[in-house]
Formats: sequence, structure tokens, C-alpha cells
Amino acid sequence: MMRPNSIRTRLAASQIVVNGWLSIASAYSAEGVGHSGVHAVTIDLQHGMLGFPDALAMIQAISATPATPMVRVPDLDPAQIMHMLDAGAYGIICPMISTPEQTKTLVAACRYPPVGNRSFGPSRGLLFGGPDYVAHANETVMAIPMIETAEAVERIEEILDVEGVDMIYLGPNDLAFALDGHAGHPRPKSEAALLHVLNAATRRGIPVGIFCGSGKEARARVEQGFRLVTPGNDFAHLTRSMRDSVRVALEDISPEVTAQNGYS
Repeated sequence: MMRPNSIRTRLAASQIVVNGWLSIASAYSAEGVGHSGVHAVTIDLQHGMLGFPDALAMIQAISATPATPMVRVPDLDPAQIMHMLDAGAYGIICPMISTPEQTKTLVAACRYPPVGNRSFGPSRGLLFGGPDYVAHANETVMAIPMIETAEAVERIEEILDVEGVDMIYLGPNDLAFALDGHAGHPRPKSEAALLHVLNAATRRGIPVGIFCGSGKEARARVEQGFRLVTPGNDFAHLTRSMRDSVRVALEDISPEVTAQNGYS
């Protein structure tokens, strides 16, 4: 039997999914994040500093952990979406989806005929998913439009009407730019839009995920009703932890000594 998608399994059991997010090209750190307790790990090909060879090695590393591998592709490119699925991704998050037509293109690229138009060539999908991968891929792999434009919010009902949408993923920062004119806080218009999308999808039984800046924010989003939360990316966690360590190391040290070490 094909390896199950633990994201689907948890969602079906009304459980929350915590999703790691990788922007650094490192199979080593990908493996570590996969063992950190997260349920899924997304490799970011849109804003991450990595390409396909890096992503392949990272998916392989995640495959050796309990986490389910996903990929955020750079844009709506069916060929690249199919390539990442062939590499073993169990979910595709596609940015800047604004129309039902774009949504249909995304879903079709994630499904084998006759449901979609995904090209045959499962490659590593067979190694990760198992020998019956092709027979069960359509109901296992997840097609996830990313909602982050004003048009997408306005047309969310049409987008949700597209058969085969497995989850909606919200990009709060781009949505803040679009609706509030900045990515800072407060951002009341985009926050209202996030809840509008959340409510529309929830009414239809479609789970909603969201990118968060921290574990604390992720917890607050769970309380709002989001089913998948991403508590920051690897680079943010790395630099935040390093800054905290530097601060602790230099506590109660005289200003003169601190300045000598470049932290004036």
C-alpha cells in the first residue's frame, strides 16, 4: 500500500499539522527539522536560496524522518510542479493563485489522467510512495493554492469551487502588502481578509494553513481555526537563536568590553 500522507491523516482525525519551512539549501538541516517533531516540512523554491538539485537531496533527507515532504514552487509552472512530485513531494503549495482558472491548472498538474494531466514518470515517487504509487497518487498528493492577493480574496468562493483543492494556504505578508499597503502591524484589512478566507473554506470542509512568524503566533492561529501552521522558517529560527545566544553571553558585561567585541 502506498505510504500514507500524514498531513491528510492528521487532518482527517481533526488534528493540527505543524509544518517546518526550509529556505537554506541543506539536506542535513532538512533531516534535523524532519526529526524535530513537525508533521510536515515544506521546501521553499520561491524565496529560498536553493534550486532543484538541493530540493531533491532535501526531500530525500526528509523521507528518512517522520515528516511529510512538501514543496512551495516558485510559480504556476505545471512542468516544475510535476518534476517536484516525481521527486517525491507529497504536497505542492503554489504561490499567487488568484483565479479559478489558475487553480484548475494547479490541480490538473497534480493529478494523473483522467482526472488531471500530470505526465507519467513517477521516478522517485515510486521509491518514497511505494510500487503502487501511480494507482494512489491522485488521492494522496495534495494540491494547495496559496492565497495572497486581493483578487484571490474577492474570488475565494470560485477558487473553492474547483474540484480537487485539498487545502488553502494563506500568505499573510503579501496579503498585507496588497490590502494594507505594508507588511507591518497593525494590518486590519488583511487580517479581516484572512478570516474571510478561513471561514469560507471551513464552511466547505477545506482545511486552511498559514505562515506564521513564531510558535506563539502559530498557537494564536490555531485558536482562530487554522488547521496547518508554519511557525517561521529555518533561517529566521537560526538567526533568532543566534541573536538570543549572543545577548545571553554578553549580559552584565561592561559596555567597554561589549564594544571591543563589536556589539556596541
